Order: sequence, then C-alpha cells, then structure tokens
Amino acid sequence: MDIKMPSLQTKLIQYLIFIFFFILSSPLSGQEIKKGNEFDKLVRQLIHDGFKKEKMDALFSRESVFFDPDGVSLFFVHSESSLDYNQFTSKKSIKNALKYITEHKITLEQAQKIYGVDKTIITAILLVETRLGTYLGKRIVMNTLATMAALTDKRLRERIWNAIPDKKKPKKATFIKKAEQRSQWGYEELKALIKYSEQEKISPEKIRGSYAGAMGISQFMPSNALKLAKDGNNDGKINLFSHADAIFSVANYLKHHGWKPGIARQKQHKVLFRYNHSNYYVDTLLKISDKLKG
Repeated sequence: MDIKMPSLQTKLIQYLIFIFFFILSSPLSGQEIKKGNEFDKLVRQLIHDGFKKEKMDALFSRESVFFDPDGVSLFFVHSESSLDYNQFTSKKSIKNALKYITEHKITLEQAQKIYGVDKTIITAILLVETRLGTYLGKRIVMNTLATMAALTDKRLRERIWNAIPDKKKPKKATFIKKAEQRSQWGYEELKALIKYSEQEKISPEKIRGSYAGAMGISQFMPSNALKLAKDGNNDGKINLFSHADAIFSVANYLKHHGWKPGIARQKQHKVLFRYNHSNYYVDTLLKISDKLKG
C-alpha cells in the first residue's frame, strides 16, 4: 500500500498554523495584564530611579494600592469651563469666607506680612479649591498618580478608555495624546509624593485628594508640596490638611511665582493663573477678594 508523505507545502501550512496558535496563547500576545500586576513595570522603574526595592515592593503590595481606571477616567472628561464658579461669589460663600478670615485672623495676617500676599486672596483660593477645607476629595492620591504613570502601556490605557462613559468619550486620538503626555507627568508627581511622604513620615496610600492627585486644603500637587509647602504652625511638620500650613503654603506659592504687595491687577491675574490654568478660575478669585475687602 502506498503511503503518501506530506508535501513541503502542507508542512509549511501546518507550521504556520502552529505558530499562529502559539502566538495567540503567548503572554506576550497583547493579552490583558492581570489585575494586581498593573504596577510591576512601574515598580521596576522606581527602583531603577533610586527608590529602595524593599520599600517599593512593600508599598505596592498593600491592599489599598491598586490600578484605578474609574478614578483616572474622570481626568479625561473634566471640563474647567463647565464648573459653576458663581457658587463661590454667592452671599453664603462670602459670608463663610469672612467667618474663616476671622477664625484664622492671626495666621492669615502672619502669612500676609511674611509673604506679601493679601489674606483675601489666600482665602479666595482656599474657598474655591476645597470650600475652606470642607471638601478635600476622596480619591487615594497614590492610586491616581500610579495609574496615570502606568499609561505608557497600551493595554492599561485601553482600560482607562473603556472606563469613560460612551457619552463623555473624547476623540480616541485626543485621549491617547493626553494619556501619553500625562503619563510622564504622573510619574514625576508619584515620585514627589513618595519623597514627600518619606520626608513627613506619612503613609502615601493614606493621603486622599482630587481626581487629579491634588491634596490638602490648598490642593497642592506633590511636587509643589515638596518644594513650596510651609510649616505655618511651627510644629516641625508640613501637613497640608492643617489650616495654618495650607495658608502659609498658598502664600509662599504665590510669592514664589511673582506676587508682591501692590502688584497691578493684570500681574495678579498672571500669578494666579499659575495656580490653576483657567481664566474662569482666576476671575472668580479676584471677584471673591474684592467682595471680602468690602
């Protein structure tokens, strides 16, 4: 009986089929990164950049530290111009701000004297940022920044994209561009957060803040907390959840960016724009300050 051997063409087809299924089953084929492993690459980068391996492994293994697509997705749908800034110039808001100035009179006047920043401007910032410390944000800042930093990986980026409600999705190209830009920013802020936490002996995963990673009554980003935050009550710590430290930190921030006593309105606008790149925001601060001065 004749037994036909497979032709060279048949062998080639069989080989290609084998390779195809091998690639599909490979962990390198673009499969979803398993939950809990999203920060593996990020941890290696932090260690490479000088952070101690034992500390990073311990920090990122904590249950409260996790990839947060739901929180970070807010970053890509937020619109500054859609915020109702009029709420901060209402009679009720101004009344609360005047009460705040009375309650923190000594600290505000000290900050005004040392840094040359009007107490009404400091108060206006705290009013708009956190309603004078009554609304601080609920997101774990470390998770926000670590998630943002991890978006160099296309697979993780896709999970953020999928978390954005369909009706609020920007154009995909716009999203990708912003994610790529913000990934490095998130990484730098994450490093600053870890350094700030070590400096102040705080567990970074316990710090909560905004959807963008801002923290404390003054809503400082970690890099600003590291460089410009001040100890306003002389307790040897810089705690942005303390009113005294938040007041002094805001004043120092504005002085650092060019605020001086008696500066022109146009210059005031330019300095305040550094705090939040929004003309709506700055105009509201100046309106509040005017109302507080009576």
